[in-house]
Amino acid sequence: MGGVEHAILHLLYARFFTKVMQDLGLIEFGEPFTRLINQGQVINQGKAMSKSLGNGVDLGKQIGLYGVDAIRLTMIFASPPQDDIDWADVNPDAMVKFLGRVWRVAAEVAAAGPANRDFGAGDRDLRRVTHRVVEEVTRQVENYHLNVAVARLMELVSATRKAIDSGPGAADPAVREAAEALAVMLSLFAPYTAEESWEVLDGPAGPEGIASVARAAWPAADPALLVQESVTCVVQVNGKVRDRLEVSPNITEAQLRELAETAPGVTRALAGQEIKRVVVRPPKLVNIVAA
Repeated sequence: MGGVEHAILHLLYARFFTKVMQDLGLIEFGEPFTRLINQGQVINQGKAMSKSLGNGVDLGKQIGLYGVDAIRLTMIFASPPQDDIDWADVNPDAMVKFLGRVWRVAAEVAAAGPANRDFGAGDRDLRRVTHRVVEEVTRQVENYHLNVAVARLMELVSATRKAIDSGPGAADPAVREAAEALAVMLSLFAPYTAEESWEVLDGPAGPEGIASVARAAWPAADPALLVQESVTCVVQVNGKVRDRLEVSPNITEAQLRELAETAPGVTRALAGQEIKRVVVRPPKLVNIVAA
């Protein structure tokens, strides 16, 4: 992984040395790398930073102003790693606020009482969100879609915040599960905030007995919590949304059509009109065309 300029410098030289060592019989392979990602560049105002243009950004000052975690997250969230980032278009303030939300979640869970890690007894809706985010972040990180992974962590923070404020509360085991999973996953991108969150949560020690988020096991998604119990089906009449139904993901076309045609919003919209055609796309859409 490196900048594109490395293609004719370090990468090429490494390949030459590998070929020589293979010819000498020191190694059995002829290529030093099996995969390459050329990371993008941080530019400013549409151009590469340079003293002559006067568009340079002092990284030290930015870190001093916003903190290293916020700067790292700003660059990671701005784009996939292969793309350029224009510093004029990003806003580290947003990441400062996000990290503040993460810290407040951890602090409120810690203040709610002794750690209750009987997660299975916790709020099931939040557990579904947590495990879906764990599965998604794991997959996105493995595919180097780091900006998408950060977006999913933001969703988890919002869901946990909602559970604390208007749901089961900070003492619920599912809220602690979410807070701890959040700290572990965030440690890839914002290690300082994650470590402080882990400490205040009194997170469990890792395999070596060290109580650090860096030593904590990566969370595993429970397949049973990834299964959707219901989805929202939009019902339209002549192209306009008239009702919404909560249905099983496995509902049949015939079952969905019957539910849609008898939905209260559809009945009012038809007002005695005959149905000319029904287009059913289970499980998320039914479009009724009236004569």
